[in-house]
Amino acid sequence: MFLQTMVRSSVAVAAVLGFFSTAAHAEQEPCIGNSAATTGPAAFGGQSIKMGAEIAIDEINAKGGVLGKPLRFVQYDDAGAPPRGVDNTRRVALSDKCVAILGGYHSTVAVAQAEPVNEIGIPYVGVLAANTKAIENGKTPNFMFRVSAKDKWVARFLVEQALKSSKTGKIAFLYENTGWGNGALPDVKDAMSKVGKELVAAETFNWADQDMTPQIIRARDAGADLVLLWALDREGNQILRSMDKVGWKPPIIGAWGIAGNLGELAGPLANGVEVIQTYTFMGSMDPKKQAFWDKLKAKYGIKDPSEIKMGSGVANAYDAVYIIAKAIEKAGSYDWAKVREALYTVNYDGLVASYEPAFDAKDPERQDAILPKYYKLTVWTDGKLLPLEQTSYGKSN
Repeated sequence: MFLQTMVRSSVAVAAVLGFFSTAAHAEQEPCIGNSAATTGPAAFGGQSIKMGAEIAIDEINAKGGVLGKPLRFVQYDDAGAPPRGVDNTRRVALSDKCVAILGGYHSTVAVAQAEPVNEIGIPYVGVLAANTKAIENGKTPNFMFRVSAKDKWVARFLVEQALKSSKTGKIAFLYENTGWGNGALPDVKDAMSKVGKELVAAETFNWADQDMTPQIIRARDAGADLVLLWALDREGNQILRSMDKVGWKPPIIGAWGIAGNLGELAGPLANGVEVIQTYTFMGSMDPKKQAFWDKLKAKYGIKDPSEIKMGSGVANAYDAVYIIAKAIEKAGSYDWAKVREALYTVNYDGLVASYEPAFDAKDPERQDAILPKYYKLTVWTDGKLLPLEQTSYGKSN
């Protein structure tokens, strides 16, 4: 009797849980969520996403919203911690019942989010984290999309740029010991291999390391005359100081982890360090960029473009929200599965790129929307990250 009661109780509990799960999946709302660092050294990443998403949503709602309802945006802090990112993903999907979730700044979080995103079945559109396998994760169907750079493509782009600048073709790679850095290593090696080259040194470091002198000496003694860098601003600062300590200043070309406040942390040592971006508000502006910049100033009280520490995040988030909104309209529904399918049909002329279409269901690499032809190089110049071609560094190349 006891066992029968327990079985009946278990079945009842399962039925209740199944009911709530079904209900959660059936009641999506016109809400876009986000888990990003809004505290800690990379808080500017979460702020940039919020600004871009909110301006897009303001514009969309001014025109009637989506399917006759206004869009909302909710953002939770993950402080760059994967467990918090996973919890926030579930909260956005199952509590807020948002139609989609944007991805944040840290690749370690994005990789961890892939499992709950695909398990729940909510469309995720990353707007900063670039780890290749966060999106190319082998899941079918795959609910992970990205309107941002992808490390596989970034590696090819930066290796090409590096070999143009290097006099000897001897390249060293310095990368952080995280999911982002370790994930980039095979991408960089593959990009080098495709042009018949090998790295002369590959050196790693941990978050919060204070001295990278041993790694710098090994890279220098290996004969490298240029360094590719996968680091965040804090560690990038220590790398530059370690180079200065040993009297070695090779050209540096980095992924955009050093696009936030490296100029402030390292001062003149950062001058000449090149960084990939998808978008920048620095330098001259065309009319489209100027109009967007005017909205940023009016809404957030920003006075100078240098106050925006991650312009790519602002613009990527803006474009991503529009792509999601157009997918909702095409789907005629807030249903996760229908919106996912509609994402493959969206064409949109955005701030960062012309998406024709945004994604391609037939190509696993094309869960990423921003193609390498839209990547651009910027360079740290007296504390500001400027378009390379608008500086003396670009003119001397």
